[in-house]
Amino acid sequence: MRNNRRSIVIGLLGIGLVGVILSKPFKLSAQVNQMLIDDFSKKDFISAVGTSWVGVTDKVMGGISEVKIETTTINQRRCLHLTGNVHVENNGGFIQAALNLSKDNKLFDASLFSGIRLTAYGNNEDYSIHLRTPDNNQPWQSYRAHFMAKSMWHVIELPFESFKPYRLETKLDTKRLKRIGLVAIGRPFSADLAISNIEFYR
Repeated sequence: MRNNRRSIVIGLLGIGLVGVILSKPFKLSAQVNQMLIDDFSKKDFISAVGTSWVGVTDKVMGGISEVKIETTTINQRRCLHLTGNVHVENNGGFIQAALNLSKDNKLFDASLFSGIRLTAYGNNEDYSIHLRTPDNNQPWQSYRAHFMAKSMWHVIELPFESFKPYRLETKLDTKRLKRIGLVAIGRPFSADLAISNIEFYR
């Protein structure tokens, strides 16, 4: 009889402890502190957000730059590889790998995050990340942050505050993101940029 009572008491205490644990505020883990845009593990350029990467060049504006994007493995890391020659003739001067951040032209709210983190490998040249919102009415408008891609895998963090409006006055509204681009721009050079991971971080 005593053993049964003891079992009941222990069981009630267990339930009570579970209740205490469940009643504690939930703390954000490292995983919750980020949102993956892509780790390039899927086929056909499909990202972790369900949309597809596409290569874009200044040919849409009359330029002659050439781009190639592929998914490959570099130093044991699966990655998106952007290569091509950037030319400035005919008002050109860029190539990029671009990704819509949501399907059906819907807007993506990134206001809970602090910026964009990427793991990059390059050829010691300067590159950019471009963000677009509905405030970008012209194809040359964007919000831009720059980084150098070293010839080794390394992590780069770009706070949203570092993204500056280009050829528009409106500040970046992170609640209304449409598109992100990995861009080689602004001067004639051979682009060689690999990205193994890209995400929003808090």
